[in-house]
Amino acid sequence: MTVVLRSILNNRIPGQLVVQITDRCNACCPQCGMRATESFARSTLETGTIKKIIDAAACRGVQAISFTGGEPLLDLPRLVALIRYAGDAGIPFIRTGTNGYMFRHPESAGFENRVGHLVDRLADSPLRNFWISLDSAVDQIHEQMRGLPGVVAGIAKALPIFHRAGIYPAVNLGINRNVGGDATRLLHRQDFGSDESYLKAFYSRYLTAFERFYRRAIDLGFTMANTCYPMSIDRPECEQGLNAVYAATTVAEIVRFTPSEKQMLFKALIAVIRRFRSMIRIFSPLCSLESLIRQYGNEGMAWPPYGCRGGVDFFFVNAADGRVYPCGYRGNERYGSLWEVDIGRMNPPVEEDTCRQCDWECFRDPSELFGPLLETFSNPLGLIRRMASRPRSLATWAGDLFYYRSCSFFNGRRPPDFQKLNRFSPTVDEAGSASAFKYSQFNEKLSVS
Repeated sequence: MTVVLRSILNNRIPGQLVVQITDRCNACCPQCGMRATESFARSTLETGTIKKIIDAAACRGVQAISFTGGEPLLDLPRLVALIRYAGDAGIPFIRTGTNGYMFRHPESAGFENRVGHLVDRLADSPLRNFWISLDSAVDQIHEQMRGLPGVVAGIAKALPIFHRAGIYPAVNLGINRNVGGDATRLLHRQDFGSDESYLKAFYSRYLTAFERFYRRAIDLGFTMANTCYPMSIDRPECEQGLNAVYAATTVAEIVRFTPSEKQMLFKALIAVIRRFRSMIRIFSPLCSLESLIRQYGNEGMAWPPYGCRGGVDFFFVNAADGRVYPCGYRGNERYGSLWEVDIGRMNPPVEEDTCRQCDWECFRDPSELFGPLLETFSNPLGLIRRMASRPRSLATWAGDLFYYRSCSFFNGRRPPDFQKLNRFSPTVDEAGSASAFKYSQFNEKLSVS
């Protein structure tokens, strides 16, 4: 807490570093440029280089480090060694995850031993958070997308093994047009008479899709969830200054949404998160989603989205060259090796220079969540004007902070405290939902139309 307060007083957010240790992958995800079927020269950062990066990050006060890919688990012994190294260096928040390939063939005789070996290695390390990807509420569609048959049943069988070892993985949804199965995949503008009719149907179908997704995640045994917003960098205004070095993006239709579709997408997600966040810890802050809705609706003048802190407090290391970038998508701004960069001297952006060119939640969500705290000390009059113009937005933000605290700040080594989460089971605001629901118990059944 002392580190956080000191950072805020200096107009900074506790540092975060995403290290792409490899771009090798064994899945076939159509929404990702690193899929196994994609032909390009693969790269893996040398262990010595990564350790040097970790040392430099720790010396610079970085508080969170994520080891990503590609598929990080392709070299489990090395990954675990790096996690331990980061912990020994004093970095408290260490994260990694998987596409789930190790959970295939749950019917095999050695499945529990294989998963148990993985879990024991991770549990015996300072890893704080572990994520498992799931792309659709429909099991078969997820498995077809990933090219990993039987993996969903394997996830269900593996989660109790994780929980017994004190690890509570998060389900990680990358929003795409297959999330609701045919209901969302076969939804096309030309089938409707007007934009209004289409967007109404779009909202309704994605609302149901997200409901089905969270229900499925809970049924599988997940106690925590995160959402990756669509990362299609194909709009002209986004191409200016962007040159993705992190290939977890595509121009494919599966993650391409228009601004008006994104508005409906995020409105539906907010409504469903409000219904489910007493049943499963959901990381996505509502204040960030509301900010994106205003941004894509050109409604942001009274309360503009806070600029992304990528390149100021958050950084990305690319597997291909080991160099630091402000994020995985501003590839034209290469900073060099981390140990050569004085990140403490990076100036926080002024309003007109803030970056809102993509929706990468890893950096955008915490930027929005910390924004009012930073503004309290750096620009209190500006914050007062924001609050006066949108008091409900202030209430949403304060509610997010209260929720985060009730979730133990999403500590993946602790089980959920449903007594605390039950505080977040109110009647859904009808203005942001197709209908109103009330939950008095975290396990109350939800009707899906």
